[in-house]
Amino acid sequence: MSVRPIRVLNVAEKPSVAKAVAGILSRNQGLRVREGRSRYNKIFEFSYVINGQPCEMMMTSVIGHLMELEFGDRYRKWNSCDPADLYHAPVSKHVPEDKKDIKRTLEEEARKCQWLVLWLDCDREGENIAFEVVEVCTGVNNRLDIWRARFSALIDREIHYAAQNLARPNQLFSDAVDVRQEIDLRIGASFTRFQTMLLRDAFVLEYYAEDRNLVLSYGPCQFPTLGFIVERYWEIQAHEPEEFWTINCSHNSDEGTAAFSWMRGHLFDYTCAVIIYEMCVEEPTATVTEVKKQEKLKYPPYPLSTIELEKRASRYFRMSSEQTMKVAEELYQAGFISYPRTETDSFSPQTDLHAVVHDQQGHPVWGAYAQRLLDHNAGLWRNPGSGGHDDKAHPPIHPTKFSAGESNWSQDHHKVYELVVRHFLACVSQPAVGAETTVEIDIAGEGFSASGRVILSKNYLDVYRFESWGGSLLPRYDVGQQFIPTALTLDSGVTRPPALLSEADLLSCMDKAGIGTDATMHDHIKKLLDRFYATKDANTRFSPTHLGEALVLGYDDMGYELWKPYLRAAMESDMKAVSVGTKRKNEALTACLEQMKACFLDARLNKVKLLQAMEAFFERNNRAGGGEQNQIGHVVRRCNLCQESDMALKRKPVMIQSLFCNLK
Repeated sequence: MSVRPIRVLNVAEKPSVAKAVAGILSRNQGLRVREGRSRYNKIFEFSYVINGQPCEMMMTSVIGHLMELEFGDRYRKWNSCDPADLYHAPVSKHVPEDKKDIKRTLEEEARKCQWLVLWLDCDREGENIAFEVVEVCTGVNNRLDIWRARFSALIDREIHYAAQNLARPNQLFSDAVDVRQEIDLRIGASFTRFQTMLLRDAFVLEYYAEDRNLVLSYGPCQFPTLGFIVERYWEIQAHEPEEFWTINCSHNSDEGTAAFSWMRGHLFDYTCAVIIYEMCVEEPTATVTEVKKQEKLKYPPYPLSTIELEKRASRYFRMSSEQTMKVAEELYQAGFISYPRTETDSFSPQTDLHAVVHDQQGHPVWGAYAQRLLDHNAGLWRNPGSGGHDDKAHPPIHPTKFSAGESNWSQDHHKVYELVVRHFLACVSQPAVGAETTVEIDIAGEGFSASGRVILSKNYLDVYRFESWGGSLLPRYDVGQQFIPTALTLDSGVTRPPALLSEADLLSCMDKAGIGTDATMHDHIKKLLDRFYATKDANTRFSPTHLGEALVLGYDDMGYELWKPYLRAAMESDMKAVSVGTKRKNEALTACLEQMKACFLDARLNKVKLLQAMEAFFERNNRAGGGEQNQIGHVVRRCNLCQESDMALKRKPVMIQSLFCNLK
């Protein structure tokens, strides 16, 4: 007896993913394409069998989030309420106008189906989008059986496995994103309105943007990220060079030259340094006191996580984190690499690592190395180490399809693909082996040392061209041997400040402090540049603008650490707790918003600190009269007539301030 087919609506996160999944599941046989309500989101039809159940599959897509979280109409306009009211104003999710056609497509298809299979990206954000799709589809068909496909690469074995092993969507992951969205909306809107209305018209800021359109935004992740940049800049500005002295010794022999460093390092006391140096000059005979020879290993990197991909692309190619993720996403959608947003830096024992290496054997550059890895007699293979992180959603980033370069790839595509492949080959390789020699000598009671290294086996360094392990070969020395140094000098130097933060440094700071996630860090950095809070030079190093520095200075002078990472790190910790079920959604929201509302109210009471900080960098704007006495939009009291809204200052055409009811 034949089993009756069921109709299945499949929804992916992007049109390109829907097309790729449909092509894989249908094996490009009997695949039909028709238009949806949105011209960008086509519908693919094909037959498929899921665990013995014949299915008529309809595959379509959304484009990222289907819904937006917004305040109710009364609170949406900047002058409509006291910004403090935004901490408890009603909010709701809705489908914006530009995505109504996608919504209509989903509704029309859902009415005709028995199953809904969600092919959204397998991370928290994707899970939240999945529940937005569920809300729309069940709104017209509450009998849908809802399933989740979990996959990490757009390749045949992953997609077919996901289709045959459907699971249920994870409500906790979605809840964690709901918490983040609401926190960011309420905090961001309140502080952004407050500081924009306070400062924009009070100072001459034409340099940064059209004066009247400039938004001085505040973001709970954006501001701590700016704080890292400003803090390093202040550290550099506060640095006072200090002179120091050190003794250097060199010795030439028939076997070469050895440079010995003073084991004290350096002294800041010139008189002491001179006395010690003169003792050495008077008794210059050097005696070898110790010769240490030992084998040293340089280990390959751990498997590749998103943060490491961004840091290494910045370090090796000077590629921005935003561009790195854009290119990585395109490579993933084309099936060349695994899902590029992952915190995981260890492979599970079930991963067929040899198969991944096997696919790379034909490459004209690193193919020979891949062949050596698979040759048991070569002894080059080593199971990869573990960095200790596992997001339980995706494996580390690795190549999923061979390519010697595609015709439509840019130079950045070539670079990112090469980095992913070489990194994977390196992490399954033996460490480099070196022989290191350290020689210690004594001159007049002062110790000096020199080190040399020779590489015995390069191993992973043969393929990982981004790293080196240099060293010099020391002449031979024996314990008790004596010699007169060729040169013995007293040299001076000055202490130097640390360098400005590079993009790799900034990502490390954010990662360590728990600011943002692997999927959002690059966005927070981009916003700082877009908002004119920071600049990035050709060496990918960041400096604050006057505007960025003034804002951080103002909040710092208030005594608040809103620009420090601690508050946001606590929020991220709460969101993670929600995602694993150890904290309830409302509990996390209430605690965070109460704390941030108290900070907001205190900041508003101390707004003079912000104004003073801005005055250190900018001229007052005479036409506006200044932020402190001309608080346009500032709520004064309740309206006596309607008793429903607030009375706020608004500017009339002749620049006179008047009280207006916000509902009128």
